[in-house]
Amino acid sequence: MPRAKTPPPATSTVEITREPGLLAKLGVVGMDRIEPVLLGALITGDPLLLIGPHGTGKSYLLERVALALGLEWRHYNASLLNFDDLVGYPLPDASGGLTYVQTPSSIWGAEAVFVDEISRCRPDIQNKLFPVIHECRVQGLLLERLRYRWSAMNPPSGDDEDDGPAYLGSEPLDLALADRFAFVVEMPGWTSLTHAERETLVLGSGAPFEPDAATRLAAAVATGRRYFDGVLSERAANLAVYVRMVVDLLGSAGVVLSGRRAALLLRNVAAVHAARLVSDPAAAAGDSAYLALSHSLPQPASGVRVDPVKVLTCHREAWRLAAVPADDPMRQVLSEPNPLARALRASRIAAIKPRDFSSVVADALASLRPGGRHALAAALFESGAAGRLVAAIAEQCGELYLAVCTPQDVHESVSARSDRHRLWQAIESELARRDPADPETGMVSNLLASLFNARALATTDGLTAAVSAWETTRATVRGFA
Repeated sequence: MPRAKTPPPATSTVEITREPGLLAKLGVVGMDRIEPVLLGALITGDPLLLIGPHGTGKSYLLERVALALGLEWRHYNASLLNFDDLVGYPLPDASGGLTYVQTPSSIWGAEAVFVDEISRCRPDIQNKLFPVIHECRVQGLLLERLRYRWSAMNPPSGDDEDDGPAYLGSEPLDLALADRFAFVVEMPGWTSLTHAERETLVLGSGAPFEPDAATRLAAAVATGRRYFDGVLSERAANLAVYVRMVVDLLGSAGVVLSGRRAALLLRNVAAVHAARLVSDPAAAAGDSAYLALSHSLPQPASGVRVDPVKVLTCHREAWRLAAVPADDPMRQVLSEPNPLARALRASRIAAIKPRDFSSVVADALASLRPGGRHALAAALFESGAAGRLVAAIAEQCGELYLAVCTPQDVHESVSARSDRHRLWQAIESELARRDPADPETGMVSNLLASLFNARALATTDGLTAAVSAWETTRATVRGFA
């Protein structure tokens, strides 16, 4: 079996296009950006969900693909679907069981199934569609010829009123069902098309295929499947590291993915990269991974908006970390998703280079609130690890540590009942409840006085947050000891 020749990983993000476009030859325009994702879904046969406003070509795209591949397919409108439409009409048989009288629209014998308007489906029908999408079964019976399961929906209503038009009846998809779709693709709209693409769309909708379009698509899918096996064979271990890290990083950023999604993501990355290799042998695997990740998140199907900047940031960090050799001590450090824990772990590994250690510490300091960053600096000086920092980061930590380890004088005239006066009273109240014999009390006193002098505290809420950040970070440090 041919193996894909893949280049070294890259971290750049490029506009991915395909010349000539496979989908454009089918009369589907404006899909160049997502074409490798759609081809990846054809390569693996894993479930595909298209999300987009009306008129973005969801049904048209899938119809043209099915016709080009010569598939025996069924197109169901889920908002009108009854279970009999899927399986036929049940009749008792001689043995007391049920047999189904099939119709031309029943699912038996289908090679592809397209369930449109799935977000408008009744819950009872949605539950019966679940095993069809998840495991190619209906009523417990295997649909032996079924190769492709496709669905489409309008964007469900979300919390943000500026997300776009509201679609009455388009409900957020059940989380468990959304998680069964490997690819979740948000369709490009009219405004994302070039002027030429808009004119082609207006003039050419419904036009016959170009002569070699069907042949080219079938050949691309067949070649992509061979490349898919090669990509998995060559890159599975590294891709598994990337997936683990990007899922952890996204989780820390509030985008929680399941273990099932992680497994699907690995296949999606391999499939999208295989799809890109079909037309571009020099396709960068890092770009393929980002494209696959961007169209593998189930949240949009449930009306949850995901910040694309978070996705890009987590991808870049995970791809960078996955490239670190397995025997490099930084691999252990960088695999930790929490910046503070990462810095504490790095402080205990003397083999890490000062520049790398300083970079980890700088990231941790930037992620912490006032009080928390002071506690981290104190931990680095108390353990002696600060001596391994480069000059600039060592100086920053030194200033933070100095603020908590040396007595701070406060000389300021404030008006009674002013905000500054109330803040100072809150500081005195905070210190009065502490044990004077506890060494932590002196450090907290110095911390609060320093922040007060620097006007880094403006309200009592800020005071509470600084104390909490100090105590939480100190507790985390003790947990690593």
